[in-house]
Amino acid sequence: MAEDPLPLARADPKGLIREAYRIEGIGMAECRSILVDWALSLAPDIGDRAALTSVLTAYGVEGHPMTNVLREGLAAADAPRRRGGRAGRLEGLSAADPPPRRPGG
Repeated sequence: MAEDPLPLARADPKGLIREAYRIEGIGMAECRSILVDWALSLAPDIGDRAALTSVLTAYGVEGHPMTNVLREGLAAADAPRRRGGRAGRLEGLSAADPPPRRPGG
């Protein structure tokens, strides 16, 4: 079953994305900065993907830098994340597996 669309009042609570589309001559760098501010303004219970989809559907204009940035954000939200450090190297090992050996040791 499809998820209900997120209301714009929740997806863009400060109207940052809406205003970005109104700024004449805005560039990708400014759009990325606005996107970070927007993401920080979202309530903790709102999923990034749902909010991005909602604002892109409501405001998206083909060829606008903010549309491109929002699409990049959706792609990043879908991308698998690698676990870094020791946790990433040990992921999938059971307690019975021996620890990884150090080179030369």
